[in-house]
Amino acid sequence: QVQLVESGGGLVQPGGSLRLSCAASGFPFSFVGMNWYRRTPGKEREWVATIDFAGRNTNYADSVKGRFTIARDDTKKTVLLQMNSLEPEDTAVYYCNWANYWGQGTQVTVSA
Repeated sequence: QVQLVESGGGLVQPGGSLRLSCAASGFPFSFVGMNWYRRTPGKEREWVATIDFAGRNTNYADSVKGRFTIARDDTKKTVLLQMNSLEPEDTAVYYCNWANYWGQGTQVTVSA
């Protein structure tokens, strides 16, 4: 059974940082790419970042490029999203994704 469990969200001031984690199980994690998405109320789910199976290639949405970093730890079957220089526009529920599977999401709120 595929499971994706996000954690690490919270309330942070503009300019602050958060580190999201996604614990994966039930599929061959080391052999697949992983994604982070986010959703703001009233908007479509937005792709944020992707990392390939080897961890060598990453891609980012223009809105987060230079501020967010995606990484993976295959020994722990975990994908990470380091978020720096956070802006109020980054407020959203963040989701971990593989294929058609999604986690439950973790809320990130950027506010003074």
